[in-house]
Amino acid sequence: MRVATFNVENMFERAKALSLDTWAAGKPILEDYARLSALIAEPFYGEATTSELLEIMGRHKGLTTNGTSTYLVLREVRGSLVRRVGGAATVVASGRGAWIGWFELTKEPVKETATANTARVMGLLGADVLCVVEAENRIALKRFNEGVLPAVGAESFAHVMVIDGNDEREIDVGIMTKAGYEIAGMRSHVDDRDAQGQVFSRDCAEYECLTPRGSRLLLLVNHFKSKGYGRPAESAARRLRQARRVRAIYEAHLAAGRDHIAVVGDLNEVPGEPPMDPLVREGSSLTDVMAHPRFCGDGREGTRANGTRADKLDYILMSPVLAARVTSGGVERRGVWGGKNGTLFPHLATIATSADAASDHAALWVDLDI
Repeated sequence: MRVATFNVENMFERAKALSLDTWAAGKPILEDYARLSALIAEPFYGEATTSELLEIMGRHKGLTTNGTSTYLVLREVRGSLVRRVGGAATVVASGRGAWIGWFELTKEPVKETATANTARVMGLLGADVLCVVEAENRIALKRFNEGVLPAVGAESFAHVMVIDGNDEREIDVGIMTKAGYEIAGMRSHVDDRDAQGQVFSRDCAEYECLTPRGSRLLLLVNHFKSKGYGRPAESAARRLRQARRVRAIYEAHLAAGRDHIAVVGDLNEVPGEPPMDPLVREGSSLTDVMAHPRFCGDGREGTRANGTRADKLDYILMSPVLAARVTSGGVERRGVWGGKNGTLFPHLATIATSADAASDHAALWVDLDI
């Protein structure tokens, strides 16, 4: 059987702030969104809170006048947060309990060609079990499976599942399986907490699959804290907490007698950095498919963008019994635009510009004799 992981970067819609040319360009927008969401959650809006709210909103033209800007939207369902008084914006709500509403990131459609190329990559992968990172929701993934995959000549999956995670931007982790590979169990870890609070930025979703031979494969599908915004040290600390929790979940399953286990997804960290210690060092028994002797690489160590060592963010980490059953492994990079002109490595003929790319991430796959 073939298992793969692919960060699809949304199927149909994506926040505009996530689609800018660089992470640096979108970083201040995402930080403003996070800060606004935190400020409106306060029970009482004092002078400092109202001043900061207006300052941040003022950076986004239209947000204080009609609730809509290029990258952010203010939703006021009942009551009001802001009104224009004498030509000036004023916070009129006294606190969280005085109005019902929230801020959202403005979305835009993903380019149709890019969506089709995402489907083409899935067709090239030929996976029996595909772990998907950054899917909007189950309905979007189901529509993609039933409509887009057949349209490009790719085989649809028999089963599609996404568990909504903690990220409000609709970048969730899910699974798609072919006929004969039943989803036998699911568990979410969105509420897992440690001494510092909530652990997972999205989720560590557990999916247990039955194979046609009767084996049970347990997949821990993850998308760790992004490097794209927030203070680097704080983001790294969050990823370390996430890795520790995943290691604990993995070890608990081993102790319970399960031995076909894989930790998969976009972990947003390179192998040599401390946040990866719990999963690839510190006595971990997990094996990275890219380090497996039967992995057939293309000379590039990374999985994102240009495939440099610093771009190694995606993983299939396998338990000892599972690693012993590997027959082959590889990276599918043809959906990525490599380099300024897209010429670093071969890509699909339907990718004419970087906007046509299926994703910034290559897909990883492994063939298992189970």
